[in-house]
Amino acid sequence: MASDDDEMSDAGPPGPEVDKLFRAAVRLMGSDLHLKVGRPPLVRVNGVLRPLKRGPIDDDEMERMCDSLLVPRNRKLLDDEGGADFAHLMEVDGKSWRFRVNLFKQMGHLGLVARRVNNSIPDFEALHLPPIMTDLCQYDQGMILVAGVTGSGKSTTIACMLNWINHNYRKHILTLEDPIEFMFTEDKCVINQREVGIDVKDFEVGMKHAVREDPDVMLVGEMRDRETFATAIQAAETGHLVFGTIHAASAPSTVGRILDLFPADMHSGLRHAMASNMKAIISQKLLPSIDKNIGRVPAVEIMAFNSVVRKLIIEEDDEKLSDAIRLGAGDGMQDFTMSLKKLIDADLISQDTALEVAPNEQLLKMALKGIDVAQGGLL
Repeated sequence: MASDDDEMSDAGPPGPEVDKLFRAAVRLMGSDLHLKVGRPPLVRVNGVLRPLKRGPIDDDEMERMCDSLLVPRNRKLLDDEGGADFAHLMEVDGKSWRFRVNLFKQMGHLGLVARRVNNSIPDFEALHLPPIMTDLCQYDQGMILVAGVTGSGKSTTIACMLNWINHNYRKHILTLEDPIEFMFTEDKCVINQREVGIDVKDFEVGMKHAVREDPDVMLVGEMRDRETFATAIQAAETGHLVFGTIHAASAPSTVGRILDLFPADMHSGLRHAMASNMKAIISQKLLPSIDKNIGRVPAVEIMAFNSVVRKLIIEEDDEKLSDAIRLGAGDGMQDFTMSLKKLIDADLISQDTALEVAPNEQLLKMALKGIDVAQGGLL
């Protein structure tokens, strides 16, 4: 890997001043670029933020760099709402790269965080995802959510699933994104990608249009609010396979996260809608790998909606969902403990890393000793 000095000394082709920093992030194989007034630019490499070897950014430089990225619509969003999301495309060493950019105001200064989006979409094996992922892609109807914190690989996992469908079925895939991240190359599927703010006014209008556009598979981006989830679950009810992401710490806690979007008097009906239409909730955490050829790998929890899970959700026994996942191991389900053990056994992560992030350290220690943690006291 080139040093930070090498990256910053190579100005590359002419372009906006900020592109020098984007170029450094690409060449360092960084996942994110952080710009903050008063600090040098930082690049996240293998999960760790590292400063580039140059001076701190001042307000004038930040204003100059950000202004070069903004079209009038995003400038208005920044001024009116204090933040704007958009995509930035650039070329590095003859290859095109795409960044998902969030520009925001903090304590009277501008700040910027940009996520690098890989050009190619990896397959399940390359991402070290479990075999059940292929099965989940074969549904004709329903909803599949990928949960996790920011930077946990949710978008990459969904892109991988959509691309598997693209290579194996003749369907119409429609995405509604803010902004578009992965660019798909059509294989067997027809794929239309719509970006909020450019191709369509907002998610609500985009979803209204979507039902008239004959999609088989839909990506509705992040479940940020009641309207987005309600529209997405309705699309699942009417015969579409719907993918989305949500911020939640685990698959079982995602149920509560969804309920929190709605008033209490709607929870009973919502539970029945989830039980009827949800096919799976996948939760992820990205962890540093001990394999020198791999940066990070996902620990993956999968809660498939079998009869036990559906019954527990309808009867509001959410505290038993974790046991249901462990007991469903034969159906391809796994909790974080089971996933962490598999990653250790495959020499992909260290025991120290696994124990640090394990939801239940004692259960993981038992699993590492060969005790079958899939057996629980559920029913």
